[in-house]
Amino acid sequence: MVYYFGFMQNNSLIAAVGIVFAFAATILATAKLCSYLPKDGGREFAHDGKLSAGKPRGAGIIFVLAFVLSTIVFFPLQPELLIYLVLLTLCMLTGYLDDAAKVPWGEYKKGFLDFCIALLTAMTYLKYNPAVVELAFFHVKFVLHPALFAVLAVILVWVSVNVTNCADGVDGLSGTLAIVTLVTIYLIDRIKGRSDHFAYAILLFVVCILGYLWFNATPSKLMMGDAGSRAMGLFISIAILKTGCPVLYIPVAIVLILDGGLGLIKVSLIRFLKIHIMKNIRTPLHDHVRKVWGWSNTQTVFRFAIIQIMIAVAVVYGIQI
Repeated sequence: MVYYFGFMQNNSLIAAVGIVFAFAATILATAKLCSYLPKDGGREFAHDGKLSAGKPRGAGIIFVLAFVLSTIVFFPLQPELLIYLVLLTLCMLTGYLDDAAKVPWGEYKKGFLDFCIALLTAMTYLKYNPAVVELAFFHVKFVLHPALFAVLAVILVWVSVNVTNCADGVDGLSGTLAIVTLVTIYLIDRIKGRSDHFAYAILLFVVCILGYLWFNATPSKLMMGDAGSRAMGLFISIAILKTGCPVLYIPVAIVLILDGGLGLIKVSLIRFLKIHIMKNIRTPLHDHVRKVWGWSNTQTVFRFAIIQIMIAVAVVYGIQI
């Protein structure tokens, strides 16, 4: 049998309907439920952070649940994917509870919860997939010891969750970058000829983010909050693991990594090593380019996306050579 997007070819119409359903469900649910979301109090240290005060936040709970529902309805569920959906929901809920809390959760509490999610994700992946890593640019594959693979997978998932979360701060930015990254991963799956069903799940997740961006484009009406950004980071990490080429996470998500990751490095250096070598860099980088370089929000989103798209094109071309 020949499969297309995880369905038999005579069910490709159902797959197309699923994509439209996921987008429409996100749009309608967001429009109806956004007034019930917690309100943002403004971010004291972010550039123009006070402008977000009063906007609904935590909208990630809507588009993530729309994705989960669409996947269950239109997707031939398998145990591995079902576990990922549960972990994605848990990751989203931890973010949403933080969004809704009157007193924000501490960094260590959130970091520990992210570690637990990352560990469960790595264990799930190893149960259903081999500990094989492919260096796509060199067409070389090698097998890692499962314990070593698990450690590296936990690091990848934890980093992806947190850098994506830290990159959320400009209307439309993190969602747009996540879409570029996920579409790149989808193309890598197609180039590699992977026949599993996960590629279709990527498309469903992308259209759910698009439904959220309908309301989040500048000037935004709401924000995804930790509920959305953490879930996006988790899904990106799962998607790149499923390609069998986890090292490609670095180029396909490089803008997210730099935007959100430099802040994590800066804080860690100051807090644990008392090193201030990045004192002249405002983090996240989207704050630096707006505050120091004078970029507008629209310029920041477009230019960051352009950089990521350019790198994505190079990656997609390079792995075919």
